[in-house]
Amino acid sequence: MPFFVLKKRSIIMFLVLITVIASASIWLLSNTKAESVFVQDNSGEIREIHMVTGEFKATLSDGKEIESYRWDPGTIFVAKGEKVKLMISGVNGTEHPFSIEGTDINGVVKKGEETIVPLQFKKEGVYRLICHTHHDKNENGPMIAYIVVD
Repeated sequence: MPFFVLKKRSIIMFLVLITVIASASIWLLSNTKAESVFVQDNSGEIREIHMVTGEFKATLSDGKEIESYRWDPGTIFVAKGEKVKLMISGVNGTEHPFSIEGTDINGVVKKGEETIVPLQFKKEGVYRLICHTHHDKNENGPMIAYIVVD
């Protein structure tokens, strides 16, 4: 293939790449539907909410043991814009990796330790605190708490 054909193809591919990058950048900058639901402002009063990891065990009539892991309390209420320090104590279970749905918040609660999660939501809604170890019935869950923001 002649050199000028390869050079022409390279120039065309470069222009296509630049066009794609420019289009994506313009779309991202103009996309106003994306809305942040979480903000952390460190000034002012901060309310503390204490939570623990819990485990329920039972023995069925056939001798089989069953168990379920929970966050306690299972629902907390927070005012929109309120500054909260969620203090989670690991009581049962070795560790509970978690995330808060709809945010970029994640962490791990370990047995015998306290995990502190600063919260301040700027959008009303119900946000789920989800343990990724105990996410469904097969894993002794679901281990989900609800953060109600209004």
